[in-house]
Amino acid sequence: MGKVTTKVFDLDGKAVGKLRVPAVFKTPLRPDVIKRAVTAIQSRRFQPQGRDPLAGTRRSVESLGAGHGLSRFPRLKAGSQRAVFVVGAVTGRAAHPPVTGKKIAKGLPRKEMRFALRSALAATGSKEIVVSRGHMAEDVRDFPLVVADDIQGLKKTSQVEEVFLKLGVWPDVYRVKESVKERAGKGKRRGRRLKHAVGPLLVIAENQGAAHAARNLPGVDVSTVSNLNVELLAPGTHPGRLTVWSKSAFEKLNEMFGKGG
Repeated sequence: MGKVTTKVFDLDGKAVGKLRVPAVFKTPLRPDVIKRAVTAIQSRRFQPQGRDPLAGTRRSVESLGAGHGLSRFPRLKAGSQRAVFVVGAVTGRAAHPPVTGKKIAKGLPRKEMRFALRSALAATGSKEIVVSRGHMAEDVRDFPLVVADDIQGLKKTSQVEEVFLKLGVWPDVYRVKESVKERAGKGKRRGRRLKHAVGPLLVIAENQGAAHAARNLPGVDVSTVSNLNVELLAPGTHPGRLTVWSKSAFEKLNEMFGKGG
C-alpha cells in the first residue's frame, strides 16, 4: 500500500483528523499463505472421531474350511451359513475405520502465521480488495476506515446502526440480512438451520460496551486488536474483510508489529 495517512471520522461520519498508516499495511498480499493459516486455525476446532475397536467382531464364528463348496469366510456357529466378522461380509467389521489418535490439527510455523496475519491486515486497507470480496463498501470514504474511540463505548444496537449508517458501512450489514437462507442437508436439524454471509468487523482497543451492542447485528463481529487472528480478517480464507478500526486500536498496530511492519 502506498498510502501514508488516513482520515479519522467521528460518530457522525465527519473527518476530525488524520493518522499515519502503520507500516504493516504495506505487507504484500499472499492469499496462499492466508489460506494455509485459516485452515490451520479451523483444524484445531475439529473433534476427533473413531470407531469401537470391537465393532463388527462381537460374533461367535467358525470357518467351515475347504471342501464344502463355500468360501472360507468365518460363519455363524448357530447352524447358519451367513458370513460375518470379516471385511468382505455384510455386517462385518469396517476396513481401516477412523481412529481417535489421528492427527487432524494442522500446524504452521510461527513466522508464517505472523506473516499471514500481517498480509490479511494489509488487505483490509485496500478498497479494491474489499469490494472484490463482495462487501458493499462503495459509500465508505476512506480506507483503512478509522473512527474516534467513542465507538468503543456504544451501549445499544440502535447506536451502532446509526454510526454504521453515517460511515457508509450499513449497506454491507443490509447485504448480510438479505443473504440469510436455509441450509441444505442434515445441518438443519443440528442447530444450524440458517446461514448467511459475513459482514463488517469492528476492531477496538478496549471493550466498553461495543461488543454487547453489536452482537445482534447479523454478520458483524467485534474483536479487540490484541485478539485479532487471520480467520477474523479473512473468513473462509478470502482476504479483504470490511473492517472498522477505533483510533486507539489503529495506533496500537505500531506497537504490535513495529514501525517496520
